[in-house]
Amino acid sequence: MPRGDRLHAWWHGRRWRDDRGDASLQMAIVYPFVLLATIAVIQASMWYYARSIALTAAREGLSAARAYQASPADGTAKAQEVLGRAAGDSLLGYAVSAAGSTGERVRIEVSGTAQSMIPGVGGLRVSQSASGAVERWTVPGG
Repeated sequence: MPRGDRLHAWWHGRRWRDDRGDASLQMAIVYPFVLLATIAVIQASMWYYARSIALTAAREGLSAARAYQASPADGTAKAQEVLGRAAGDSLLGYAVSAAGSTGERVRIEVSGTAQSMIPGVGGLRVSQSASGAVERWTVPGG
């Protein structure tokens, strides 16, 4: 075998031997970042879902509170009912408030905490509100 071919074979053989274990090292470096990104996406999805539940409850409460001869208390009761059915483990420690309501406008606010993916770490805070005018009978032209 000519000297150039031996050198070429020696170099390629050595190069492959030196690369052993590189994939494991690369995975040990990259894997935690991939895992962290996956958990972050799942946590963001859980926060968004909890936010949607809170907004739905606030809107349902607003619809109940705006009805003719209804009160803000009717709206908070309806929002509590919706949360009792829909919140499950997705929206924890929720509270409903009609603070800020007046005789002409109703405001229902739902707040709580989204479930956390990491045990021992609290979830993200969620707060959604809906407001609208109270329905009432008026006399035309009066």
